[in-house]
Amino acid sequence: MLALRFLSSSPSWLIVPLFYILLAPITSNSVWAQNASDQNSIQTSLPQITNGTAKDNKPVAAIATTSQETRVKEAELAGHNAWVLFSCALVLMMTAPGLAMFYSGMVRKKNVLNVMMQCIFLMAIMTIIWALYGYSLSFGGITRPESERNAYIGNFDFVLMNNVARTWSEQTQAPITPMHDSIPRLTHMLFHGMFFIITPALICGAFAERMKFKAMVLFSILWGTCIYCPIAHWIWGEGILAFGSGWLGGTLDFAGGTVVHISSGVSALVTAMVLGPRLGFGREPMPPHNLTYTAIGAALLWVGWFGFNAGSQLASDALTSSAFAATHFAAAAGAVAWVSIEWWGRGKPTVLGASSGLVAGLVCITPAAGHVNPMPAIVMGLLAGFVCYFACSTLKRTFKFDDALDAFGIHGMGGTLGAIFTGVFATRACWNIADGAPLGLIEGGSILPGQLLATLITWGYSLAGTWIILKIVDWSIGLRVSANEERQGLDVTQHGEEGYIFL
Repeated sequence: MLALRFLSSSPSWLIVPLFYILLAPITSNSVWAQNASDQNSIQTSLPQITNGTAKDNKPVAAIATTSQETRVKEAELAGHNAWVLFSCALVLMMTAPGLAMFYSGMVRKKNVLNVMMQCIFLMAIMTIIWALYGYSLSFGGITRPESERNAYIGNFDFVLMNNVARTWSEQTQAPITPMHDSIPRLTHMLFHGMFFIITPALICGAFAERMKFKAMVLFSILWGTCIYCPIAHWIWGEGILAFGSGWLGGTLDFAGGTVVHISSGVSALVTAMVLGPRLGFGREPMPPHNLTYTAIGAALLWVGWFGFNAGSQLASDALTSSAFAATHFAAAAGAVAWVSIEWWGRGKPTVLGASSGLVAGLVCITPAAGHVNPMPAIVMGLLAGFVCYFACSTLKRTFKFDDALDAFGIHGMGGTLGAIFTGVFATRACWNIADGAPLGLIEGGSILPGQLLATLITWGYSLAGTWIILKIVDWSIGLRVSANEERQGLDVTQHGEEGYIFL
């Protein structure tokens, strides 16, 4: 009774260690018993033994060692799979609530639900597209010999989750799990499916407050199919830009600087220009309606980005730690750079500036996360803060395009900067991907031309492809809401709901 009273009156931080001490003998006995049980199971499963040697001429010690090595290997694979699955959840969180809150806080209150709905619905519809054929168009053919692969688009090896989902073997009377290196192919499919979701969602920031919802859905499906899948295949599916075998030696894109950010950022620019500016743009004030949402969304993006970048190693190892650190340092540097410019130029640091700067740093480091060390990552983050601030202010004012939430300024410019500087700072000390050959310009490598070529190709393909898709959508169902609907707000006119009802 005295012990119970003591525990009930003790602070929580003291109770946990006490329980551990109390339970330690029980736990250790259980572990000992389990180990003993394992040893017994090994002994009973051994072949009949004659003079210390099994009848199949394998020493008893060798059989036991093999069994132990198998368990260690299984534990290692389970650790890799657990990290990548957790990274899947982190990347999905980046779309909603991360991007949903980041974007919705920057629009006017009459459009807050429309932005959130775009993110949430894209999580659903793009998942279905990915399962039906998107994964296959992106990665189909990677299991085949090089002579049987298509360098421009994936084949139908994984359509409808064929060769991805688990199947039953009548011969072995056990399930068969298709593998991708050290993880199940299901895990690989899920992880890259989260990228397929968030990439078109990034474009939504450019046409916020003026595109029809049904037009957004059709555009995203066509864009994901015709723009995202080919570019992903070119770089990650052993295509024309794959490192080591693509044009000019291919490109390094660890987590999607080219596939995700350049493609979406450039497409955002085209979309903003084709739709034209919002009513009253440049004449009426259009301040963010809730920067609290934006700050929370930015923080969620920062956390989720660890899954985005460090998860792209598709394993839990030393390189994962390096990518994690580079990601964190670049985000911090981006925020500091953006806020410093504001503080010096305007006299006050802003929450919107800090939020935008950290995202700029994250975007810039994405292609380089597994290829650069932490200190160059800080340099890249600082550069991203300065360049993206310029793109979102001076550049946008000069050319007068209404990129409502700066999707091009941050993702297009930040992704381009990151892809180029990957060719400068990449080092074999992080990932010896070229069998000992130097990589970046600083260590005497020659990958920079490949980085530049991939950047130019992605820019050109995204510009032309997005323009064609927009024209098709406009011709078929129309792109933009009416002037009256835009004035009322898309929450009411597109969804019949309101974000805020004050009684």
